[in-house]
Amino acid sequence: LIDMEYWLACNEERAAQARFGAVMCCCGPCAMYRRSALLLLLDQYETQFFRGKPSDFGEDRHLTILMLKAGFRTEYVPDAVAATVVPDRLGPYLRQQLRWARSTFRDTFLALRLLPELDRYLTLDVVGQNLGPLLLAVSSLAALAQLALTATVPWWTGLIIASMTVVRCSVAAFRARELRFLGFSLHTLINIFLLLPVKAYALCTLSNSDWLSR
Repeated sequence: LIDMEYWLACNEERAAQARFGAVMCCCGPCAMYRRSALLLLLDQYETQFFRGKPSDFGEDRHLTILMLKAGFRTEYVPDAVAATVVPDRLGPYLRQQLRWARSTFRDTFLALRLLPELDRYLTLDVVGQNLGPLLLAVSSLAALAQLALTATVPWWTGLIIASMTVVRCSVAAFRARELRFLGFSLHTLINIFLLLPVKAYALCTLSNSDWLSR
């Protein structure tokens, strides 16, 4: 599931953003910058603060946003190859996702002033990435409340979530030419019952800069 999650993040999300010359996060394991561009932003990059406190995680996303604010383009190269270490147990995976969620929320605030200068698609993309989990959480809680209070099954909510999941996974399976992506539907359950609470906790603890995995 993690392997497919990474594939989707790169070959759907970042590939789409690259159409507009503004990949919003150049991944740490496989990002290259012009030396001249990096030197221009090195002081800002090395002194990353959030609410007055030093912060050193989410550095790949932070550097990407700094590059975009400075007027540089960020691109996605689909045939690049990189190796990275991924969690192989649930606990480390959730800690990684917590760190990433805090980073995404923080740098979204940093990117808000940048969005009017970019394509409207990117504004929609950034807003959707942050509002999407909130709407999914509200839908899920409303469905659970309906089930608990009225003893009726919220089939409409379930049908919409399942339909969106099947469509996304089918598109990924078609584009990747691999049927295994239909199995990514299982990630929806992880997203609703594990990742949404993690993201809610991340939003409430944005000032916490613990790396969590070292």
